[in-house]
Amino acid sequence: MKVKKMKDSRLSTIILHNVLIGVIAFIWLIPIVWLVCTSFSAFSGMNTHTFFPEKWSISYYVKLFHPDTVAQFPQWFINTFVVACATCVISTMFVLMVAYATSIMRFPMRKPLMNMAVILNLFPGMLAMIAVYFVLKTFNLTNSYAGLIMVYSASSGLGYLIAKGFFDTVPRALCEAARIDGCSEARIFFQMVIPMSRPIVVYTVISSFLMPWMDFVYAKMILNAGVSSKYTVAIGLYKMLDKQLINDYFTQFCAGGVLVSIPISILFIIMQKFYVEGITGGAVKG
Repeated sequence: MKVKKMKDSRLSTIILHNVLIGVIAFIWLIPIVWLVCTSFSAFSGMNTHTFFPEKWSISYYVKLFHPDTVAQFPQWFINTFVVACATCVISTMFVLMVAYATSIMRFPMRKPLMNMAVILNLFPGMLAMIAVYFVLKTFNLTNSYAGLIMVYSASSGLGYLIAKGFFDTVPRALCEAARIDGCSEARIFFQMVIPMSRPIVVYTVISSFLMPWMDFVYAKMILNAGVSSKYTVAIGLYKMLDKQLINDYFTQFCAGGVLVSIPISILFIIMQKFYVEGITGGAVKG
């Protein structure tokens, strides 16, 4: 009887957990489903009367690729993609190199520097926004993609901790044997450690790409000249929600939101296995 009661209790707990997860997932999906459905509406403004559109159309997806003075989505997409790719390459190299140095190499003040980096990374980057803006303005880097890429990439090395945890699992004997054979640290890093660390490399690449792809705050602060063709996707879509434009561009805004999510969704689906391995592998050691 006790065994049966325990099994019934465990089954009830599992069912309760699954129901709770299902309810949370349903609530979480409601705005996403609404955004996708609204993007296919034939009405240009915001529809607050019905959840699903009364008339369906793909016309506003078509309009996204026919730029006007307000909506220049193809150019915004290209701008964002260029910034995200450049940031991704630079940030990934910074993170992996800092993680390698703190994990494999030994040098004076190593642990204090690691602790300092972790503490600094705990502070929100927004606290330094004003200082960052005036530094960029001093060097004439506002309203430029170079300044935006520098802001996204500059402090990326502080987020080395997960990558370091993964590098800690790489056998030290291999690195020592390579040093004895005369390999430089750069050769060990690029030809030995990186090929053995594909999951954490993929995780770092995705994380580095996501920040500039989705960011609005820093992009808005730096690209403040008001030139529509220089906007990133986040700024451009936000401009469509201006009170003077929202009635004409809201459905187009929803269509742009759907299109922006597609590259990230595909990237996650393809790289999901490596992404999960990167997180779990980096959590093995501190």
